[in-house]
Amino acid sequence: MSEQPYQSLTPDLILDAVETLGYRCDGRQYPLNSFENRVYQVWLDDGTVLVAKFYRPERWSDDTILEEHAYARELAAREIPVVAPLANAKGATLHEAGGFRFAVFPRQAGRAPELDDPETLRWLGRFLGRIHAVGGLKVFTHRPRIDIDSFGEAPAQFVIENDFVPDDLVDAYEAIVHDALDRIEQCYERAGSVRNLRLHGDCHAGNILWTENPGEPGPHFVDFDDCRSGPAVQDLWMLLSGDAAAMSVQLSHVIGGYREFCEFNPAELALVEALRTLRMIHYSGWLASRWHDPTFPVNFPWFNTQRYWQDQILALREQCSAMDEPPLELDIQRP
Repeated sequence: MSEQPYQSLTPDLILDAVETLGYRCDGRQYPLNSFENRVYQVWLDDGTVLVAKFYRPERWSDDTILEEHAYARELAAREIPVVAPLANAKGATLHEAGGFRFAVFPRQAGRAPELDDPETLRWLGRFLGRIHAVGGLKVFTHRPRIDIDSFGEAPAQFVIENDFVPDDLVDAYEAIVHDALDRIEQCYERAGSVRNLRLHGDCHAGNILWTENPGEPGPHFVDFDDCRSGPAVQDLWMLLSGDAAAMSVQLSHVIGGYREFCEFNPAELALVEALRTLRMIHYSGWLASRWHDPTFPVNFPWFNTQRYWQDQILALREQCSAMDEPPLELDIQRP
């Protein structure tokens, strides 16, 4: 991959790319907060604002991107509030310009959801239940699965083999990752056979926009770039925070709404801390794999420092303890 994968993505190329789809831009554009891809608001002559997303070269194949698009459009067709890519006159959603693949989306305004509000959590649960009800109707054939190898073993090995972990911390990091992966496997064993669904995959508060519009109030789910197959609880646990007691209460509100539209297997609660641990290991590997992109050292200056890896070792030790604890409990009445 190029040391500067977006070096040739100029403002003129962005506008020209959008206009190849039949839109007429007024010249204004604004970069949005995105590191994996490059995403811009683009203004049209009629005052409409579109969002143009230019995919990172060599990350996803065309088939995986098109499968992402098809899933989002399938959800939108069922009137679930997701932001799906727009199709051109020929029905295509993935386009090419200047060597970049890109897609355009309607702009969706909104604020972050209030995750300390029980009704908000139930509302999110209802829509996640609807998303998963649709997600269970088909399977991904090109998108990957959330698993221990790709989210744990591979990224941990990458950071070690490429000398991101300081020499004096390598042994400690390897040891704690090994312990963590063993406990993750034990969590999966306790959960037993769980169903894998098509998921959002990265359902944190930053990917949920809350609107107060009278015609369509509530959450809108954006950015399906990381959609994968996995257990339903993967899309639920990132809405939780605090200690185990607080998370149990929050989760009860979420599941109370979720079960109005989709069944939930309580055995998956054994995976909450395991999935959190996998995300931590995967995040370090993601930063390391993108360190050649000049945007990353500028925006993540704390990564690849002695302090960062010391904190990671401590955090993984805490996660090992968390995975040894009993899973979260639900206290809700079934609808």
